[in-house]
Amino acid sequence: MKKGDKINLLKDVEAISIPFGKTVTLPKDGEVSIMQTKGGSVSVGFESRLYLIESYNLDALGGEAKERPTLPEDASAEELEAFVWEQLRTCYDPEIPVNIVDLGLVYGCRIDKLITGETVVIIKMTLTAPGCGMGDVIAEDARRKILGAPQVSKVITDIVFNPPWNRDMMSEDAKLETGMF
Repeated sequence: MKKGDKINLLKDVEAISIPFGKTVTLPKDGEVSIMQTKGGSVSVGFESRLYLIESYNLDALGGEAKERPTLPEDASAEELEAFVWEQLRTCYDPEIPVNIVDLGLVYGCRIDKLITGETVVIIKMTLTAPGCGMGDVIAEDARRKILGAPQVSKVITDIVFNPPWNRDMMSEDAKLETGMF
């Protein structure tokens, strides 16, 4: 599966509409165009709109469906934090071929253990521009992936615009990938 491929869906499949972030069902036999295949998810075009199909639904495209990422219940706090950062590195703006960590969109991650015993992950992140319509989609992608850890009760994505994002926040690899040197 590569960019530009046209594929007829093998089954009805749940997809996230871009930029609205709403979950919809794309119909079996509907023809989609592959737009991007980064981070395990696939961005597709269908009827002049863009959608995100998550890795556990790739069998609808003829690929191998992947299990949702998870973490053993007895994982340490360090393993949980590493898992969270690993999942954030699989989140992509559907229009940019760089993960949100290397793009410099994640300002911080905090893991709080509440007195109720629940674990809450708080992600402080930004967008490439205040009017970017992808914010809800990216935040929801991060929430779904991080909730694969059974220790995590809730994920809060706090989208902020101070400091404003700029290309200097990107990793060297991200700058190379996007040609932003």
